[in-house]
Amino acid sequence: MGKVTGFMEFERLEEGYKPAPERLKNYKEFVIGLDDAQAKVQAARCMDCGTPFCNNGCPVNNIIPDFNDLVYQGDWKNAIDVLHSTNNFPEFTGRICPAPCEAACVLNVNDDAVGIKSIEHAIIDRAWAEGWVLAQPAKHKTGKKVAVVGSGPAGMAAAQQLARVGHDVTLFEKNDRVGGLLRYGIPDFKMEKVHIDRRVEQLQKEGVTIRTGVLIGEMPKGSKVTNWAKETISAAQLQKDFDAVLLTGGSEQSRDLAVPGRDLDGVHFAMEFLPQQNKVNAGDKLKGQLRAEGKHVIVIGGGDTGSDCVGTSNRHGAASVTQFEVMPQPPVEENRPMTWPYWPLKLRTSSSHDEGCTREFAISTQEFIGEKGKVTGLKTVHIEFKDGKMVEIAGTEKTYPADLVLLAMGFVNPVATVLESFGIDKDARGNAKASTEFAGGYVTNVPKVFAAGDIRRGQSLVVWAIREGRQAARSVDEFLMGFSDLPR
Repeated sequence: MGKVTGFMEFERLEEGYKPAPERLKNYKEFVIGLDDAQAKVQAARCMDCGTPFCNNGCPVNNIIPDFNDLVYQGDWKNAIDVLHSTNNFPEFTGRICPAPCEAACVLNVNDDAVGIKSIEHAIIDRAWAEGWVLAQPAKHKTGKKVAVVGSGPAGMAAAQQLARVGHDVTLFEKNDRVGGLLRYGIPDFKMEKVHIDRRVEQLQKEGVTIRTGVLIGEMPKGSKVTNWAKETISAAQLQKDFDAVLLTGGSEQSRDLAVPGRDLDGVHFAMEFLPQQNKVNAGDKLKGQLRAEGKHVIVIGGGDTGSDCVGTSNRHGAASVTQFEVMPQPPVEENRPMTWPYWPLKLRTSSSHDEGCTREFAISTQEFIGEKGKVTGLKTVHIEFKDGKMVEIAGTEKTYPADLVLLAMGFVNPVATVLESFGIDKDARGNAKASTEFAGGYVTNVPKVFAAGDIRRGQSLVVWAIREGRQAARSVDEFLMGFSDLPR
């Protein structure tokens, strides 16, 4: 413990932002991270609790008090070693994780939590700058071949772990670049793709074979799920060619809104809108890109995906941006005695909201209206919940003008045909059925086929994907070798 009284002497210091007018001019990251001195002071606030709830609040169980103390001592090299021992990609989580660890921080009981996420961000950025992030190729090969299907954070983490113990790993991705939702979904202003590219290079140096533009299994006709595959390999062929198969795809089926006028031009899923901008930012040329410039934009859905649509629309130059949320507005401050150390319900205002957005809560869309086949507005009504049921409030009907409507209401399940092509049993929510409650978990009903990440647990966080990828890698290794030295 670096400074016994640090939590009493120092206040929480938030990472800074570049001014909104400046950051709206481009798609570059705009967060101003802590410098070494600021990170040291923030790390000094860590109390090294007898029971560090932050460890359990973090899905990958980062050893937070230890790396905080190392930062306070100025030992950045050992700090990144501790951080990498539980988290393959802290530059991802240090940028886009909502930080459940901070909600669980003991200091958060009656004060401001330690800025754990900002310290993690500082550690990994320092590590890259110093050249400490190096490939770790296996010293010995096992001769076993593993296919990892889906190159999001779960797939990348699993591929890296399996390659490091000597398996021949092939990472398959149906789109043209590695990264999954990190690549095509998360805006560049939240996480620039150079961070993925550096890790891809590391994976390749560690022996991972990467095959992009390859669809495994089938996609339903007319699907709106992003798919730029140029080649298809059947599930049966994959099972024949590899000793084990790990499915790590996303929960990509967007939740739809079945109201009159849904088929009007101008009503789109968020995941039709956001990936296109990612491709343009990567230098690709697109015909018919969805653009918000000069338009009245309505974003339906109050979560992170909706916030990403808000920020992207403002960078396009939208005439106005309004975000709808069907749930009531949460309290500005959480009830800490009731919620700590769990993730609290409270009003969260993102940097995209601060850039310009009107937010409407407890509102429901009744109908999309339009002219000549194009959307021109929405008919809405405010709602309240009585006895657990949503009830419309009479007299609150309103029509909003809209030239572009983006549906950002979350994701319901993975693409069913992909699971069906393998013959994998599904749970009640349509996810791959694979339990984690016993040794050798993540196993599906199909021999030598495993599942992890959003395809198994449903829509979730990047940090959960990394955790599941790491744990599934251990299960695959145990299956192939009879034992495993990989951490679980």
